Amino acid sequence: MSEGAPGLRFLHLHSSFDAGGKELRCVQLINAFGPSIEHAIVSSQPAALGAGALISHEIPTDYPPDFPSLTGMPWFDRLARIALRMKDFDLVLTYNWGAMDAVLAHTFYAKAMSLPPLVHHEDGFNEDEARRLSRRRNWYRRVALDRADLLVVPSRGLEQIALTAWHQPRGRVQRVPNGIDTAAYAAKPKPDVLPGLIKRKGERWVGTLAGLRAVKNLPHLVRAFAGLPEEWQLVILGEGPERAAIEREAHAAGIEHRVHLPGFVSRPETVVGLFDVFALSSHSEQFPVSVLQAMAAGLPVAAPAVGDIADMVAAENAPFIVPPGDGPALAGALERLAAGPELRKTIGAANRRRAREEFDERRMIDRYRALYAAAMGRHSLP
Repeated sequence: MSEGAPGLRFLHLHSSFDAGGKELRCVQLINAFGPSIEHAIVSSQPAALGAGALISHEIPTDYPPDFPSLTGMPWFDRLARIALRMKDFDLVLTYNWGAMDAVLAHTFYAKAMSLPPLVHHEDGFNEDEARRLSRRRNWYRRVALDRADLLVVPSRGLEQIALTAWHQPRGRVQRVPNGIDTAAYAAKPKPDVLPGLIKRKGERWVGTLAGLRAVKNLPHLVRAFAGLPEEWQLVILGEGPERAAIEREAHAAGIEHRVHLPGFVSRPETVVGLFDVFALSSHSEQFPVSVLQAMAAGLPVAAPAVGDIADMVAAENAPFIVPPGDGPALAGALERLAAGPELRKTIGAANRRRAREEFDERRMIDRYRALYAAAMGRHSLP
C-alpha cells in the first residue's frame, strides 16, 4: 500500500484470485472505482493471483504475504488472527465458500474488535455442491453470516437459497446481476487473434469460455458437438485440471482435429466474436458472465437451463436452452443452430439488444457503488 494515500482501504478475501467469473468482476469494480480507493487482495492459494494482472497500474493494490490462512480448522485463535488483520480497513469484502472462515471471524469479533463492515459475495458452487447443497455448509453459512452487513448474489436462484437454505434476512440479501462493457464486443475480431489457431475461410466455430473444471462438464460438450459437420470446430477457451479429460473425450469421438484448447484469454472481447455459436454444458451456473459476453457479441447460445441462463437470453434464444444433463437435447440445439445461418443471425441480434439494454456494466457498477457506500454508512464512494 502507498503510505499516506487518501481515500478508503478495501480488503478482498478470496480462496483463489485466478481469472474466473467472480475474480474478473472484482477487477472490473476495482478499476471502475479508481485510484482513490486502495485494495489489499488475499488468496488462500498464494500462487493463484492471475486476475491481478488485469488491475489498472493506477490503482494502489497490495497482496499481503503474511495474512493468516483462510483455510484450516476454525479454532478461535486462528479466527482472532484473521479478524485482527481486518481492523486496518474501511470495508471487508469476502467471496464464496472459500472465505467463509473469514466471515465467521468477523461475526465472532466484530463487536469486541470494532471491525469494519463486511460484505459477502456468493456466486455459485464447485463440483462438491453443484448437484446438491451441503447441509453442513448451509448450517455453517447461517452462523458465519450472522453479522455480515450485506450478502450480494447475482442470480435469482442464489437469492432464494440465501433466503431459505441459509435463513438470511430479506434486508441483508441483495441481488445484483452481473454486467459487462457491452460496447467492447461490437467489433469483429481478426481471424488470427488466437496464438496457434486461425479461423479459416469456410470454418464455423462453436465456442465457450470456461475454467477447465469438472463442474463445467466440458467432455459432455465435446460429445454434443461431435455430430456437427466437418467444417465446424469446437474452441474451448480456458485453463484448468480437466484439459486431459477433454482431450480424451475428443480422441474417443474421433474429432481431436476439430477440438481446440488455446488456453486462457485475458481479453475475451477480442475473441468471442469469432464464434458462430456459443455453448455451455455446466452442471451448475448462476449468472455466467460468459453468456453475457456471447450475447453482447451477437451470438446465439446453446446451454443447459441452470442458474439464470434461461432468463438472461432473449426470447428468440429460449428454445436452445435445454434441460440440464440432457446430452441429446444439447446436441440437437447445436445441430439446429449449425444448420441455420439466418436463425443464428436473428437470435444473435436479439441477444445483443438485450445485453445492451439490460446487462451493461454501468448498471452493475452503480449498484455496487451504492451498496458498498451504504455498508460503510456513506452516501457515496469517493
